[in-house]
Amino acid sequence: AVQLEESGGGSVQTGGSLTLSCTASGLTFESTNMGWFREAPGSQCELISAIRTDMTTYYAASVKGRFTISRDNRENMVYLEMNSLKPEDTSVYYCGSGYDDRDPSCPPFQWWGPGTPVTVSS
Repeated sequence: AVQLEESGGGSVQTGGSLTLSCTASGLTFESTNMGWFREAPGSQCELISAIRTDMTTYYAASVKGRFTISRDNRENMVYLEMNSLKPEDTSVYYCGSGYDDRDPSCPPFQWWGPGTPVTVSS
């Protein structure tokens, strides 16, 4: 079974940085598109970033220029470096596998982890 586990969330002040990590197992990682989405209780799901098997990336307009996604195919890891954090970035962040950019729903992934919370205070 596919298992994903996020880590690295926490509380920071406005302008701070965090790096989220995701460990993946049970899948052929190097052949799987990966990504991150966020969803706060009572709020809509938002796809924020994805990285394909060819290393091309996608960023939502809300995080472009502030967040950087990367992957390590040797370690089956995906990372999300988050800089210049804002209070509106407060959410639960989820790592997803099997990203399909033709899927209009959210989250556009086949599998996702339990999430890690991020709180940005002003």
